[in-house]
Amino acid sequence: MTDDAGGDAEAGIDADDGKLAEFLAGERLEDVAIYLTHDHLDEQGKIADMGRAVDEGVVLVLPGEDGRKAFAAGTGMDPMQFAQGAMDRDGVIYPDLGGGECPDAAEDPEADHRAEFVFAFAEEQNEGVGGLYAEGDVMHAYAHCSCGTDYSHKWVMGEYVEEPTVEE
Repeated sequence: MTDDAGGDAEAGIDADDGKLAEFLAGERLEDVAIYLTHDHLDEQGKIADMGRAVDEGVVLVLPGEDGRKAFAAGTGMDPMQFAQGAMDRDGVIYPDLGGGECPDAAEDPEADHRAEFVFAFAEEQNEGVGGLYAEGDVMHAYAHCSCGTDYSHKWVMGEYVEEPTVEE
């Protein structure tokens, strides 16, 4: 991935990607995005038809509550509990939300390290909070690796950087 995806075209997203491009541009702040590998998709292909195909699976953009229910149904996990647990570990999640890089890969190179699913949402700019939130809308992305590690990555929308932002 690039160090600075700056805009949608540089992040590998083009205008034809509809909902996902709008979500990544900060135009769908009430929605959530879910990435699921092919292993987590339904056999009939209905879920895949609803999202954007990426290398190892599909990214779906859904209205907030519908997206949280779909995440729970597809993974068996409550999305907000998953996010809360994943925020304790920083990792890299790709700017198109189609996977990531496990922070434990270097320590355990023999294990299978691939993001099985990602849950993401955006938080509107809030200057009163400070930090990243004062700079613009913030993308919150949380991933689950096949090795069992959960991790997170956040960035100001439109200003993706591969190094996760750690706030004191």
